[in-house]
Amino acid sequence: MESEAPLGPRLPLPPDRDQVVILNRIPWAQYDALCRAREDSAGPRMAYLDGRLEFISPSRRHEYEKKLIARLIETYAEETGLSLNGFGSETYRRKVKEAGVEPDECYCVGPAKLVPDFAIAVEYTSGGIDKLEIYRRLRVAEVWIWARGRFWIYRLAARRYEEREGSEVLPRLDLAEIARIVASTDESHQTEAVRAYRRALRRRG
Repeated sequence: MESEAPLGPRLPLPPDRDQVVILNRIPWAQYDALCRAREDSAGPRMAYLDGRLEFISPSRRHEYEKKLIARLIETYAEETGLSLNGFGSETYRRKVKEAGVEPDECYCVGPAKLVPDFAIAVEYTSGGIDKLEIYRRLRVAEVWIWARGRFWIYRLAARRYEEREGSEVLPRLDLAEIARIVASTDESHQTEAVRAYRRALRRRG
């Protein structure tokens, strides 16, 4: 049974792109200093790989979709009794691997760990740093990339990521349903979409 979607008319959205700046030949010490300087303040998200430093200022639609995805996943956890602990856009970095990243959202299933069990990346602009390589070096078990109205699931196997049809961390979560809700919800009906999804989950028991 699909979720209800009393979401009203879709409003036309202006072209929406993230603002991305990439700097080359940046030493680790400089990246590390930037991370430490902004620990208590907001700013562009950063990603670092082998001396390349990327600054991302997410677009409005980027932020809206990552927030709705997070709310739906957390609703699923609440309704199914799943222990899910979120860490938002926490910075993960390892000097020895020359890699660092700030996910859009990330979670541990069960107790908190040094790295999340899965991270979510919303991709609105291509051509930046290879985020999957960063996550591989950090040993994040699963990465969910939201792009072009669907999820692309990558599972770490041995030393590389393999694309999967669904999540192994949350195997019962219907990601196609989540994708349909996100794609069909306008910016004025986020809470209504979450409520409808919660009702659908309760009907299924």
